[in-house]
Amino acid sequence: MTRQGEQGDAGRGVGRRPGALKAAGLALAGVLVLGAAAAGYAYRHLDGNIKSVDIDSALGDNRPAKAVIAPASSASADASPLPTGSLNILVLGSDSRGGRADRALGGGDSSGARSDTAMVVHIDAGRTKATVVSIPRDTLVTRPSCPLPSGGSTAVAHRTMFNSAYEVGGPVCAVKTAESVTGVRMDHYVEIDFSGFAGLVDALGGVTVTTGQDIDDDKSHLHLRAGTHRLDGIQALALARTRHGIGDGSDLGRIGLQQKLVKALLDRMAAIDLLTDPAKLYRVADTVTASLTTDTGLDSLSELVKLGRSLKGLTSDRVKTVMMPVVQAPSDPNRVVAKEPAASDLWTSLR
Repeated sequence: MTRQGEQGDAGRGVGRRPGALKAAGLALAGVLVLGAAAAGYAYRHLDGNIKSVDIDSALGDNRPAKAVIAPASSASADASPLPTGSLNILVLGSDSRGGRADRALGGGDSSGARSDTAMVVHIDAGRTKATVVSIPRDTLVTRPSCPLPSGGSTAVAHRTMFNSAYEVGGPVCAVKTAESVTGVRMDHYVEIDFSGFAGLVDALGGVTVTTGQDIDDDKSHLHLRAGTHRLDGIQALALARTRHGIGDGSDLGRIGLQQKLVKALLDRMAAIDLLTDPAKLYRVADTVTASLTTDTGLDSLSELVKLGRSLKGLTSDRVKTVMMPVVQAPSDPNRVVAKEPAASDLWTSLR
């Protein structure tokens, strides 16, 4: 049974360490740090790893309005001007690749790909405050008609799960559905797949997570006693995906675990100081970029580095994570719908 009107720990605003925004669900931090050190072949190789989708061309102008762009700023006459306007980034963790590595980790095949994790990352104008909003995958929404790469479009679907948008129409439909649900323009799109997430954790040497209760989930193959654990990549991925072994078995409990993992990743990155270990830095960056898909506005290391530099003023006490307010769906006790007017008020605050 899904809890009605409860968000638990996942729904409360929680301060994050500096750079949390860069790693929400996809560990952008590893890529951004890389930009200062990579050169020559390594830079070209990693730059070529990144896959991209031209979402702006696919969706055209029938979208929410863009935020007003603030003038660029620069710390010195020699530095490249940095953007300071607000941004909204749709971040997805997916089982989309359908390759051998992803299937071994529980990913879907090419006909059953879905976005397992969805977050809207909002950066305020001035880029010194940010909010990360998790959207439960089990949220029932109206999925709009979406253009398909092969031509034609998908049909409008009512009372369908939010994560089905990716399944039927890929990143373009995921963005269009997110914009339809929120009324917020998604300026960028970032996606990392199952094997990429697990590989990142292993490249970092594992992460340390503390759980407040036993986890016993045969479906995600995760069995942990309550307490502090050092997890490898497969275990960390299982923690990000588990829900049947905790709480009421809903997606809401899983969101809380995913937020624990975000903090654990950041703690690990800070602890090992990637800039002092070029070999490890390269392994981390190669793992992440090989599993990264972005919109065409973020499909290069130079653009990712520019984004990272523009976030230098973002301190830990100015970043919070919340969950979209939801209640149990009247039509299905195992699904949720947006809780109004709280959900609309939240999205309005991010425009």
